[in-house]
Amino acid sequence: MSEENNLQLHDQLCFALYAASAAVTRAYRPLLERIGLTYPQYLVMLVLWQADDVSVGRVARALSLPPHGLGPVLQRMASAGLIVRRNDPEDARVVRVALTERGRELERQAS
Repeated sequence: MSEENNLQLHDQLCFALYAASAAVTRAYRPLLERIGLTYPQYLVMLVLWQADDVSVGRVARALSLPPHGLGPVLQRMASAGLIVRRNDPEDARVVRVALTERGRELERQAS
């Protein structure tokens, strides 16, 4: 390989960002295990602690994710009793997400 090759892993900004993100996630893992959350669940909880009872679309936009990508995470959170999902009374196509009392209690534990 020539020295002019710009496809060196250590020269890629995308890899530096990936490695930094992975390091942050690893740093959070033991802290989140204490309160029973995964990192993706924690991000959803941060959104809901800031604005409870919102649409799945709003949560997805806040996290820069597609709404369908949240389905499995929200299902596990609902099964754990952290959130409830329900159809919006004004538009049944819209699913709303709200914290349960247990989900609100986690905010106190997390802070």
